[in-house]
Amino acid sequence: MTRVHDAAVVPEAGTTPSRPRRVVAASAVLTLLLTLAGGAIAPAPAPASALAPAPALAAAPAAAVAPARALAAEHSAPVADESRPSATAPDPVRSAEYWLDDYGIRSAWTTTRGAGVKIAIIDTGIGKGPVEFDGAVAGGTDVSGQGTSDGRTPVGAVDANHGSWVASLAAARGTGPDAGMIGVAPEAQLLSVSVGFGSGAQVPFSQQIAEAMRWAVDNGADVINLSLTTNTPDWDESWDDAFLYAFQHDVVVVVAAGNRGSGTTRVGAPATIPGVLTVAGVDPQGRASVEASTQGITIGVSAPSEDLVGVSADGSLVLWNGTSGAAPIVAGIAALVRSAHPDLDAANVINRIIKTARPAAAEKALPDPLYGYGLVDAAAAVAASVPAVSANPMGSLEDWIRLYRRAAAGPVPQPTSTPVTVDPLPQADVPTRPGSPLLPSANTLLYGSLPLGAATIAAILVALGVTAAVRRIRMARDPRTSSR
Repeated sequence: MTRVHDAAVVPEAGTTPSRPRRVVAASAVLTLLLTLAGGAIAPAPAPASALAPAPALAAAPAAAVAPARALAAEHSAPVADESRPSATAPDPVRSAEYWLDDYGIRSAWTTTRGAGVKIAIIDTGIGKGPVEFDGAVAGGTDVSGQGTSDGRTPVGAVDANHGSWVASLAAARGTGPDAGMIGVAPEAQLLSVSVGFGSGAQVPFSQQIAEAMRWAVDNGADVINLSLTTNTPDWDESWDDAFLYAFQHDVVVVVAAGNRGSGTTRVGAPATIPGVLTVAGVDPQGRASVEASTQGITIGVSAPSEDLVGVSADGSLVLWNGTSGAAPIVAGIAALVRSAHPDLDAANVINRIIKTARPAAAEKALPDPLYGYGLVDAAAAVAASVPAVSANPMGSLEDWIRLYRRAAAGPVPQPTSTPVTVDPLPQADVPTRPGSPLLPSANTLLYGSLPLGAATIAAILVALGVTAAVRRIRMARDPRTSSR
């Protein structure tokens, strides 16, 4: 097994500048309004990543914009210039969140907005400043050794805002009833678990994730979001117990698939762990994203990963790309399902999400290596009639461990309280010294050598007697020599 190295782990935020792929009037309004508000729309600097040799691995937003409060104030002010939006125009930030309508989220809100559900964001930490998080974060912790005990101090020199972006897509509250960035499950609570990425982390990455998973479960998480990858299909064995702990406690685990733009050509752990719901990314038209997604047989569903709005730790808004954003959209939908159907276990929550997904136009198989079971549909996931299942459709980690890890030794048998009487064994034969097959034994001497010797002597005597008799006969037959 390949060990998960810290240097190979990066947040799954896309790094390429946002490239709008559809014409949305609201997006144009957002750009105009932000410019007028003094938030210069300029590409954010993309510092070189300390996490891997490729600079593209650093998470960088597409555009840094004005703080949310300034945006809301500018929108509410009367504007005389016809080129500026009127006071009655829709909020540009909400309008820029195209996924709210395109993926049935607003429709699902007529049933539930996620109340009573906790979503754990295991990431770089959720910032304390943004008004969008007021009342949203119910608790937190730091497992990196770099943050604060509440998990609300962003960790990392490069990707410190990543956790806030992810959290805002899942459960941001907005800045007003119809204004500001709002998440998919705006009444769900968040748990902020800050994790350190890269060589600067004081705790090994695999250990951080294992600890974060257990903390999230122990503190009431119903859904866990992991917008990160290791770029390798294998995972540290410590994750076996950590993820199994989450599954055994009925927690839905949602994981980002990864981004080609960040070097992930195929899904890597934790997206390869059986039982997790892996999320791929699509562009605003529902086509598989080239840079802000990847492929793999473990992909469950797809969600938007391009032209996403996010709230930074300081309250500013960004446009960004990546399956790091697709995952919390699905995590928010999982929260809506759990809120609407509190009787469902995690396996059936996941099953509702994948069974109600809409087929993608370019989908070639089911599941498809690019889209999984299709494009997620929040309204259908919440309201549709879906038959119950008895097992997680994304697989069983417990079965995987039994097949691919060395089985643990069974318990040592304990002695019984009543002794068992066993009959004594018969006496063993007296051992004899082994002899050489070349030396005579008593039996061979008695029954072989002595008779053979006697017979041999008798034969010799007979032969000698016969020889003597023959000589006498010959001497008797020889004529006597006459004398003259």
